[in-house]
Amino acid sequence: MTRYLIYTACLFLLVWSCRRGTDVKPGPQPYPLNLPSNFPQPVYDMSQNPLTVQGVALGRRLFYDPRLSRDSTISCGFCHQQFAAFAHFDHPLSHGIDNNTGFRSVPGLFNLIWQREFMWDGGVNHLEIQPLTPITDPNEMGEDLARLIAKLNGDAKYRGLFNDAFGAGEINSQKVFKALAQFMATMNSFDSKYDSIMRNAPGVKFTTEEENGYKIFQDKCASCHKEPLFTDGSYRNNGLPINASLHDAGRMRITNNTNDYLKFKVPSLRNIIKSPPYMHDGRFYDIFNVFDHYSEGVIQTPTIDPLLRNGLPLTESEKRELYFFLNTLTDPGFINSKALSEIVITN
Repeated sequence: MTRYLIYTACLFLLVWSCRRGTDVKPGPQPYPLNLPSNFPQPVYDMSQNPLTVQGVALGRRLFYDPRLSRDSTISCGFCHQQFAAFAHFDHPLSHGIDNNTGFRSVPGLFNLIWQREFMWDGGVNHLEIQPLTPITDPNEMGEDLARLIAKLNGDAKYRGLFNDAFGAGEINSQKVFKALAQFMATMNSFDSKYDSIMRNAPGVKFTTEEENGYKIFQDKCASCHKEPLFTDGSYRNNGLPINASLHDAGRMRITNNTNDYLKFKVPSLRNIIKSPPYMHDGRFYDIFNVFDHYSEGVIQTPTIDPLLRNGLPLTESEKRELYFFLNTLTDPGFINSKALSEIVITN
């Protein structure tokens, strides 16, 4: 009888253990990130923050949650609009809480894992730190980081999502920024008409005007807007007259080096037609205004880029053809991706 009871008890424990095992949540699942073979290796080290399905989903929720701002009115996605390649369409300067206005335009967010530095002046040097500036800037989201972390820890939904993505434990700033970085690492644009042509996709080719525009681009623009990212990541003075109301010294604000006066980061030209206005202060609302500046409006100052000593003369025909080529850099799959689209935060 005793032997039978022992056997029954062991059998019960075995069955209970197996059933309990089926209730255990699986760990974070790896998020597949497929990158083009003709792009350089990303500079963001994803081995230190491996992308997971749960981490990316959490980062997406945070990106679109207005509660990351002090008064719960401004989310990251408020300024970074997907249809404008995650820039702020038709707004020359960034907008924030209390109807405040920043002093620079909102840069598009894409292909961030290939960037070593962020912001127009390169004031942030790591993808995981990048969100800190807009979250805490009084003219943007204006939130205190400690207060934000307290808000998130007080939210049962977020506690569960953070546990799913990073394991059990308190929510902290490192986890918040890692989750946002995981989502931003998926914001990649490399499937435009231009890309299809470069990959020799069957049946896809430039029109005559696009082909001519590509030749003009290679001759006059490619030194700074280097393919395939369409930026070389450098800082240059492109001859803009200084905006007297902003007094923006550019890169010099970070380096304190007078040689960097009026130098700003070279933006990517991908999706450029979808993301006006242009330049660091959003002064140009039309891409043809940009062409006119480089052709006839470059101001010569001591730090002007050597490539612009004589401007970049363009005929009206060349401007038109260049416009047609830049249209081929629009990536419909990126700006319409459901995986990147806004989600409504209900609690």
